[in-house]
Amino acid sequence: MSAVEEFTPSVIQVTDRAVAKVKSLIQEEGNDDLKLRVFVTGGGCSGFQYGFTFDELSDEDDTQVERDGVVVLVDPLSYQYIEGAELDYMEGLEGSRFVVTNPNATTTCGCGSSFAV
Repeated sequence: MSAVEEFTPSVIQVTDRAVAKVKSLIQEEGNDDLKLRVFVTGGGCSGFQYGFTFDELSDEDDTQVERDGVVVLVDPLSYQYIEGAELDYMEGLEGSRFVVTNPNATTTCGCGSSFAV
């Protein structure tokens, strides 16, 4: 008998563009220990908004997603709001920014930085 692997979807999918940008930012900072933290806070025009910061350390209860050497951290409170989302990096007329495509969001604002569930 062979062992059956259980498939567990990642809390957040990270695109190639997001990985490349995070690697570039880490290289600019000169600190290979940096990890991208994605979080949700109250506020924004739709109720919640996404935030991004770099952390050297992860908390014991953080969920970690690793892709091509880039580590993304999600705290337990934010997890419930962004489970199954996709993190991308976009450059356009509005400027350069990380973008979260969230299947849990029922509405989003025009710029896509805030949402409601």
